[in-house]
Amino acid sequence: MSTATPAPIPVRSPLTSALAGATAVLLGGTSGIGLAAGVLLRSVGARVVLVGRDPGRLKTAVDQVRGAGADGDIDDVVLGVSGDAGDEEVLAEAFDTAGHVDHVLLTAGGLTGVGPLTELSADDIRGTLDARLWSVFAAARAAATRLPAGGSLTLSSGILVGRPMPGMSVPLSIGGAAETLTRALAVELAPARKRVNAIRYGRIDTPLLRAVPGHGSDEAIATAGSTIPLGRVGTPEEAAATALFLMANNYVTGQILTVDGGQTLL
Repeated sequence: MSTATPAPIPVRSPLTSALAGATAVLLGGTSGIGLAAGVLLRSVGARVVLVGRDPGRLKTAVDQVRGAGADGDIDDVVLGVSGDAGDEEVLAEAFDTAGHVDHVLLTAGGLTGVGPLTELSADDIRGTLDARLWSVFAAARAAATRLPAGGSLTLSSGILVGRPMPGMSVPLSIGGAAETLTRALAVELAPARKRVNAIRYGRIDTPLLRAVPGHGSDEAIATAGSTIPLGRVGTPEEAAATALFLMANNYVTGQILTVDGGQTLL
């Protein structure tokens, strides 16, 4: 077995414009932050592969992302793969469809497993963990084996991991696991010069937030944002821009960045 010291991670521009020509797989990229990331990536000239379960929504998202580039209607710069982001066969298809992948972003999630722990059934808990926690590990396994040196995996978490509230034990355990995996895998993959980071999101105006009871209208979103230090909830583009930063900057790994308008300062 060779004991040679691996080459250092490649040096490249940390500006997001350097993502031109790179390929990113976006798991859960058909709405919210994932879709916004796809639009931003196309705007700087990156290739994008969107993975989503709903074929109709996937087609709409592909068309929207494709239109964000200067070369708008070139088919092979934006591709869609229909399926569950936690299915390893779907992930393999996404990587094979892309041909070469530089970055992976996981934003797939949902409002499942919410409620007091003692009032949830064992099936409710197992179902949430099987679906959402496994998706994190499936994405990590795919990235670990398919990304090149300098490639990156970005996972998602939320600020309630650090400031829990009742009824969120199951979903918050998944966010906490994603953050722990981020640090552990960053160390594990560092010799291969692959990077792993995560983003803790605060209130972002996405379909997921608007599905929360009492958050369905513009007025409700404005009210929810009024208590945040910066006076409003974040936009999907503001949240997604952090993912692009983590993709572009080759000297950041093992970090959990918070995007919350200062909410956790209160």
